[in-house]
Amino acid sequence: MQEKIDLYLQFLTVIRGLADKTIASYSSDLAFFQDFLTHHHGSLEEVREHTLFLFLVHLRRKGLKNTSLARNISSLRGFFDYLVQEKHIATNPATLLDSPKVVRSLPHVLSQSQVLDMFEKPDLSQRLGFRDRTMLELLYACGLRVSELINLHCLDFDAQAGLLRVWGKGSKERILPLHESAIHFLNDYLQHWRPLLNPKGAAIFLNRSGQGLSRQGVWKMIKRYALEAGIKYSVSPHTLRHSFATHLLEGGADLRTVQILLGHSDIMATEIYTHVQSARLIALHDTLHPRA
Repeated sequence: MQEKIDLYLQFLTVIRGLADKTIASYSSDLAFFQDFLTHHHGSLEEVREHTLFLFLVHLRRKGLKNTSLARNISSLRGFFDYLVQEKHIATNPATLLDSPKVVRSLPHVLSQSQVLDMFEKPDLSQRLGFRDRTMLELLYACGLRVSELINLHCLDFDAQAGLLRVWGKGSKERILPLHESAIHFLNDYLQHWRPLLNPKGAAIFLNRSGQGLSRQGVWKMIKRYALEAGIKYSVSPHTLRHSFATHLLEGGADLRTVQILLGHSDIMATEIYTHVQSARLIALHDTLHPRA
């Protein structure tokens, strides 16, 4: 079974181009299932729907929440699909498994005034302060994931066109427009402030040693400025991403546009923001309908 799992993970990496973090999740889920089968003296060829049902009961007893159970089912379904495709087994026993209901909630969204308050906190007379302000501008201007931010290279920025090339999940490329303020800060940072950090690589954003920033470094920076801005709840890079999407929809953008800008491969991932659209439609109806 381990050989088949390794081949499947290789397939996900090379053919599907999934991100390392996603591959690690699949690997962990399938390792749990392999341990379960070994303990129960089963083989892949003997797996049936009731085998998978018992495995899910086993996971539930270990305290896994619905989100983890749903991911495990997705991992198993994909693995057995691959085995059918490669003719190792005849049918997929996970096809009819129902995923548990997962309540998708939108994290905290900053108001526009809170975003501006955070922007005012970095000290623009210092190299690290100017770097931090530039990062905040980009996170909010483009809705970047923290991994996308720290992996930006100097050649990814086209100052003349005002465009930024971003590599998202699964190494998928997307080109994002920047507004005037973000262009100004990024241009100024690259020309005048980044060289002061003694760059040791091509990454745009560097730590005080000239190396590329870590995810943890960006998280700590954002939490610090959020506290200084008087924001009581926890703020992360993803909070700025959610705020970017929410503010766009409030301003009149359609869901499909936001999907493209966020780099979501599936519109369902963007539909957590539909409550924003609904609220806007109600407001428009109340304002514009002759009987309202």
